[in-house]
Amino acid sequence: MAEKKIIINVGRQLGSGGRAIGKLLAEEFGCSFYDKEILNLAAKESGFSESFFEQHDEHKRFFKSLFHLHTQHLSDNNFYTNNFSEESLFQFQAEAILKAAKTGNCVFVGRCADYILRDYPDAINIFITGDIKERATQVMRRHGCDYEAALKIINTKEGNRASYYNYFTGKKWGQCESYDLSVNSSLLGIEGSAKLIAQYVRQRLQLPEAK
Repeated sequence: MAEKKIIINVGRQLGSGGRAIGKLLAEEFGCSFYDKEILNLAAKESGFSESFFEQHDEHKRFFKSLFHLHTQHLSDNNFYTNNFSEESLFQFQAEAILKAAKTGNCVFVGRCADYILRDYPDAINIFITGDIKERATQVMRRHGCDYEAALKIINTKEGNRASYYNYFTGKKWGQCESYDLSVNSSLLGIEGSAKLIAQYVRQRLQLPEAK
């Protein structure tokens, strides 16, 4: 019996610990881990600089900033300079995700990986949520801001994520129907949530228990 490939896609609310949980899952199952790392791969594939992808990461409507685009964001031999769009940037990232998935077991955080890898029947799609007060506290620590500012950051960034995800997938970001399992990390914490998800992954893929 052929060994099953492990593909775990993690969607997450801001401040929920989704990245940390994804990292723990990657360590647990010996997977390659991709969060912002996928931007570097996409940059190499496209010829755009990584900083250009970072500016528009999970953010639709980037054409508002094109008039302020500086040439350092593009490589000297980039033939997409006069012919690119939101869809082409998404496609570069999609190709990078597909290429990474072909190389072995992977955990992907965000960037519509669940949709991009929808033809992988054993791919597991997780969404991490959390109580708003705890998420805001994490954002306050990260940005050194007060509670009200943290809420504004959450609303802005999650609005961008939802717009990006909904546009490119035709699904609803954060809606339970789009995922196999949704977990509130505020209930069990980061490590407890990762253990719960790992148990689900093992049962779902019929993997042996960890030694």
